[in-house]
Amino acid sequence: MFDRDKPFNTLPALPPAGDIETTEVLKKAISASRAMAELKGVAERMPNQAMLIDSLVLQEARASSEIENILTSNDDVYRAASDETLPASAEVKEVLRYRQALNHGCRQIKTRPLSTCLFVEIAQRIKEMQFDIRRLPGTRIANSKGETIYTPPEGETVIRDKLRGLENFMHADDKLDVLVKMALMHYQFEAIHPFPDGNGRTGRILNILYLVEQGLLNLPVLYLSRYIIDHKETYYERLRRVTEENAWRDWVLYMLDAVEQTSIRTHGQITAILTLMETVRERVQRETPSIYSKDLIEQIFRQPYCKIAFLERAGMGTRQTCAKYLRELEIMGILKGQKMGREVYFINTDLFKLLTQ
Repeated sequence: MFDRDKPFNTLPALPPAGDIETTEVLKKAISASRAMAELKGVAERMPNQAMLIDSLVLQEARASSEIENILTSNDDVYRAASDETLPASAEVKEVLRYRQALNHGCRQIKTRPLSTCLFVEIAQRIKEMQFDIRRLPGTRIANSKGETIYTPPEGETVIRDKLRGLENFMHADDKLDVLVKMALMHYQFEAIHPFPDGNGRTGRILNILYLVEQGLLNLPVLYLSRYIIDHKETYYERLRRVTEENAWRDWVLYMLDAVEQTSIRTHGQITAILTLMETVRERVQRETPSIYSKDLIEQIFRQPYCKIAFLERAGMGTRQTCAKYLRELEIMGILKGQKMGREVYFINTDLFKLLTQ
């Protein structure tokens, strides 16, 4: 029997007993997979893949941190991401560390599988601290009234055993639908709650990495945090009901809907960015052919904030030449100059709106 005031050391291993892939679940999994395949296709149309990752990952980093009550503005995050020398709040720095952790995970899964060791590395980067699996007792999850609603497994040996079981499930050839497996593993990681801090954000990064590892995405562009924020009460309620009532069906359907709706939303966002890029490209080529280049257009769409040094580092000319390019784009109304300290930043306002709507 589950007792919310006692460590849940009897947390069952995956997969759950019973038939998870009901007709309703499989039907939802098919529609979610279709939406994600369409997202994968449109993402591959982006001429410079780094542009997409740099731009969208910051929205996920900000939203995932917001779930943990780490609040920042879009403007502060994009400004800080454009230049690490700019002063930034502790909250903004934590958001940027989420991006670093996700990028680290993406690099690592190219050569090694998802594992407990990689989970630890991701959590350490999010918190910028050296820590390992929880060893001390006393961890509990409380509601806004301070009442205990869940006590995760306790004892390093127990937690490592639970994580080992999770690894085995993730990599097992069990014929389960990949999206269904992602939903199951997300619950299990959150229930194990292996770290002193950073569990929620680490778990959400693992969702993305698992889909890339399994080949459903080529790029880490499916970010579920915004959906979770919009349906936050349901998210926590369904997590709790799995623990207390074994209500897997409702939880899996929630996660599948998150994948489908997020895929549709992100597909629209990327399509709008591609359309905007093409509109700007055609206009610059037509009105100011002397400064036009494919590299220039891609550079001002890599992220909303641009500066002369970015163009210089991209090998687009001397500082004087790069400054001329950006000033011309400002005159055309494509960019908006803004002085911050000694630097002038050129903001792609239309791109900023698309990313933050």
